[in-house]
Amino acid sequence: MNFYGQVLLELTTALGAALFVANGYALLRRRADAQAAARESATRSRPGSPVRKQVRVATTGNLAQAPVLRSVLFMVLGLAVAIAGLASLTR
Repeated sequence: MNFYGQVLLELTTALGAALFVANGYALLRRRADAQAAARESATRSRPGSPVRKQVRVATTGNLAQAPVLRSVLFMVLGLAVAIAGLASLTR
């Protein structure tokens, strides 16, 4: 196998493993993220809050918690890619 093929297999394995680990970590932090979002929401809803006007602008794209189904699905996908990459490397 040539150099570039080997690097591609190693990158595929690393990408799958990173996808698995990152989504597992997101599931572990789910409760802490929900508590932080609740504190931030309470701060923004107080009368006279300097960040109250920014709520409408900053609410797009921020998730309070990682969705469970999506995270588990990405973990399974990452595990499958990592296993396929390892199988290709050891062959």
